[in-house]
Amino acid sequence: MAGVERFVVQPYAMQAKFIKSATNLRDCPQDRIPEIAFMGRSNAGKSSLLNALANQKKLAMVSASPGKTRLLNFFDVDGKYRIVDLPGYGFASRSAQERSDWSEMVEAFLTARRNLTGSLLIMDIRRDWTLDETHLLEWLMARELPMAIALTKSDKLGQSEILKRKAKLTADLKKLNYISAEIFIVSSLKKIGCQEIEDFIFKSWIKNNRKIAPSESF
Repeated sequence: MAGVERFVVQPYAMQAKFIKSATNLRDCPQDRIPEIAFMGRSNAGKSSLLNALANQKKLAMVSASPGKTRLLNFFDVDGKYRIVDLPGYGFASRSAQERSDWSEMVEAFLTARRNLTGSLLIMDIRRDWTLDETHLLEWLMARELPMAIALTKSDKLGQSEILKRKAKLTADLKKLNYISAEIFIVSSLKKIGCQEIEDFIFKSWIKNNRKIAPSESF
């Protein structure tokens, strides 16, 4: 209609930007800003999920060869908190030394980084829980750091299979006496579950997060 402005509702996207990379705690930002760890297997879709959350194609690099990310990558989110993209694990072609270096770096970060206030485990919905995930969970439980789970690539399964996979994961967690994890069904391709994840992170882990004293940051 002439003379009438038409407004287009834009899809939700958090405002995120890359800050820096680090290989150890000394190189991490030294401040009081809370952080959320994104972790998962090398081919779980971590970079794709981060790009989908921010509605950007190249915020996090998506490699055709899983396992290329070998740094702690820090992203500012809305000026309120950071996402820390951890190197993927479980990539068979890495050498024994590389796997050892990964374990040392990630374990140090998860157990000693005091800015951490929550963690998102990103899993391909078609994969089963393994000993690798159990080790990560043990580190998080030792820190009393809350965890949520994003089951990615849900667009590759039908609804009934999605429900079966979620139920199996819930049962696996129950066997480990871990029953408090929120589980999100995600498709980075179709932007399914993205807003729910960002809302959960902010409302559950950031909004009422206690202040971190400057001397507590590593």
